[in-house]
Amino acid sequence: MSNSSSITQFLLWAFTDTRELRLLHFWLFMGIYLAALLDNGLIITIIACDHHLHTPMYFFLLNLSLLDLGSISTTVPKSMANSLWETRAISYAGCAAQVFLFVLFFTAESSLLTIMAYDRYVAICKPLHYETLLGGRACVHMATAAWSTGIFCGLLHTANTFSLPLCQGNAVDQFFCEIPQVLKLSCSHSYFREVGLSVVTLFVVFSCFVFIAMSYVQIFRVVLRIPSEQGRHKAFSTCLPHLAVVSLFVSTAMFAHLKPRSISSPLLDLVVAVLYSVVPPAMNPLIYSLRNKEIKDAVWKLMFECFHKAI
Repeated sequence: MSNSSSITQFLLWAFTDTRELRLLHFWLFMGIYLAALLDNGLIITIIACDHHLHTPMYFFLLNLSLLDLGSISTTVPKSMANSLWETRAISYAGCAAQVFLFVLFFTAESSLLTIMAYDRYVAICKPLHYETLLGGRACVHMATAAWSTGIFCGLLHTANTFSLPLCQGNAVDQFFCEIPQVLKLSCSHSYFREVGLSVVTLFVVFSCFVFIAMSYVQIFRVVLRIPSEQGRHKAFSTCLPHLAVVSLFVSTAMFAHLKPRSISSPLLDLVVAVLYSVVPPAMNPLIYSLRNKEIKDAVWKLMFECFHKAI
């Protein structure tokens, strides 16, 4: 019987045993990862460099891109490396780091999406108070609170999960160290403590999205009373990207954690984990950039300036 003190590494789930399919997995994840790096990096760069985008909405969008970069960088590179080098191993410290960072970015993103909903609510429902409620200092405090919440939850879950004795081997049935899969290795009844902590965290995350839903109910009530069709369209256009990102985040996370046990299987759990941990960070910058004229204009401006300097 092994325990957590004797475990020096974990074995992650391998997508396939066939070399050709492992290489396919590597190149597929490489494409997704590079796209996420490029898209999120571009958004961070243009928001930081273009003073026209130094507004609360884009400040929070910059933080969202940082969280997405961190989230996808926590899971995908290690999975790619394991496929390329034909191994399943991840060190004990590496596994703990994945748990901490993933919880950090997931919780912080939930908080930040809630703050972004509040930003849209104030901009549309209380425009005269926008500068007062969302001044520079207030925005920094809100973003700091989102990151701090993520760090606190990450530390709490990591310390709690890896304080449990692990005597069911070291094989994790997932392509990264996911808390429910690590808990399956525990032989202690005290794992209910971590389950209870997870339930509390999910309740907090659920409360965030209840707040988002209530904010948008108020937003739509105000927007539908705008007499001008152009005014309604402009108001909706500032909300649709955020709504799309929230919908993608919520739908994938809910399906991953609330799917019936009767349909659960290692392969399905693997596919669902890819959906909620890999797809949103890669898709979020596309969602925001495709429907945002200011970001498109800033991208073209940046490309023109780079081209002009090159010649």
